Amino acid sequence: MDLTSQLSEQKRKVDFNTYDISVKELISMVSDNIIDIAPDYQRQFRWNTERQSELVESIFLGIPVPSLYMAANGDGTWELIDGVQRLSSIISFAGSKEARDKTTLSSVLTLSELTKLTTFNDKKFEQLPKTVQLDFLLKPLKITTLSDKSDLMVRFDLFERLNTGGVALSNQEIRSCVYRGRFNDFLKRLSSDINFKKTVKLTKAQQSDATSEEFILRFFAFYYNYKFFDHSVVDFLNDFMAESTKKFDYKNAEEVFNKTFDALKGMPNGITLNRTTTPTNLFEGIAVGAALAIKTGQKLFLKNFDWIIDPELRSATIGATNTKSKVKKRIEFSRDKFLGK
Repeated sequence: MDLTSQLSEQKRKVDFNTYDISVKELISMVSDNIIDIAPDYQRQFRWNTERQSELVESIFLGIPVPSLYMAANGDGTWELIDGVQRLSSIISFAGSKEARDKTTLSSVLTLSELTKLTTFNDKKFEQLPKTVQLDFLLKPLKITTLSDKSDLMVRFDLFERLNTGGVALSNQEIRSCVYRGRFNDFLKRLSSDINFKKTVKLTKAQQSDATSEEFILRFFAFYYNYKFFDHSVVDFLNDFMAESTKKFDYKNAEEVFNKTFDALKGMPNGITLNRTTTPTNLFEGIAVGAALAIKTGQKLFLKNFDWIIDPELRSATIGATNTKSKVKKRIEFSRDKFLGK
């Protein structure tokens, strides 16, 4: 494929519309469930009072505010892709109780630290004159929407590219927003499994950024498809999650998961090398290797885990190891060790 053809093909996958929508209309669209801020995205709201107040001041003064990016769904609703800080700040200041409830905002913004509109400091929206309230509510904001003609992979890519404000989402948090449904809920439920938590050691930050769910997604993706892995882990996981959202054998998968982590819970320090955290590549090798060993029906060798520091396994789990050969090596090496080979 030549350069021009590739550009044309990729551009056809993306279809945008742009709108000027008033603050009042945006708030109403949130209240009426037309605009949806996914729960996994909402918890990334991190702006403090001063930052929120600065945005409100900019809107009052007519200073251009960056576009809000939405993705249109087939049912006529819009899903927020980029702008959770801005939209949440607006609702915190001028939103109705219904809108605040939809965005899990518990408090109303009191303006502070304003440098231009100093007389607005220490004021809530309801304390402003009606004419000033109306002026704010009628201010237009730029909205860019990705149409529902674009596929979910394009939507993931846009989340990833546009996710720049506040605290960035992890790839799994983006997947949780894009691929919502039964499979995503399944991953979340399994992430609280006691045997999984005994086996996988995560940092405090990882415990709150959907790393647990991504580990479980990796477990299933590599268990079922490791022989088809190419080179991009992100694409590999996205493809598997997209397919699993449409069709997945939950009963068989949960049985595999339960047997695997019931067996691995006896590892003295979990899947770790330094006794503190679980490296991703080592997790893939050992967890999937154990699952494949269990699949053979043979008894697993679980008394000696000295092979976890074997140079052969380390060479397939440390450094630039997301190649087809290294993935195959760490999984099949672990499988064979669990089978006593």
